[in-house]
Amino acid sequence: MKADVIDITGKITEKIELPQEVFGAEINEQLIAQAIRVYLANQRQGTHDTKTRAEVRGGGRKPWKQKGTGRARQGSTRAPHWKGGGIVFGPEPRDHSLALPVKMRRQALYGALSDKFKNKKIIFVEGLADIKNKTKELAKVLEIITDKTKKKLIIMPEKIESLWRAGRNIKNLNLIPARQLNPYIVMNSNLLIIMKEAINKIKIKKGENAAT
Repeated sequence: MKADVIDITGKITEKIELPQEVFGAEINEQLIAQAIRVYLANQRQGTHDTKTRAEVRGGGRKPWKQKGTGRARQGSTRAPHWKGGGIVFGPEPRDHSLALPVKMRRQALYGALSDKFKNKKIIFVEGLADIKNKTKELAKVLEIITDKTKKKLIIMPEKIESLWRAGRNIKNLNLIPARQLNPYIVMNSNLLIIMKEAINKIKIKKGENAAT
């Protein structure tokens, strides 16, 4: 399995051999959807909370005596039916995280990348690391090497600070180190721009934790 590598001027510089297991994997749509669901669940903080009648302030004494007033008996002004009272069955902090075996995460990621490669939504580029903190320069390069496709994703071998600074203000562009790649961000991008140096960093080795 071979692919062209282009430079920042759009010229083809070489052909490289791609890892078959990463870009030629079986595309299991159900597994990819499951991995995306797990990823999104793991992004939830679960910090939403409401106060019960035991937690709200006030209501320490009985509002009126039990009998003789003609009104309904009340024990506290912080009961749920009172204004300013506690909430019944409201949300409480909880852990939304889900688990997915590393092998399944790996297969889902490789399947997502293979789907993009099959549909010609991946380009391999060299020379992007030479762009030093220049948003205008990176934007010009992207105009040359890509079309007007929205939601572009640059996959770096590791976080390159100068490249990240150059691209962080460009609309519809994300940058991510190869080790943090996951099926959600792959499928949520219309075009993947993979730096040549990042190709072999995408592979998840046995015993490593894949991004969730």
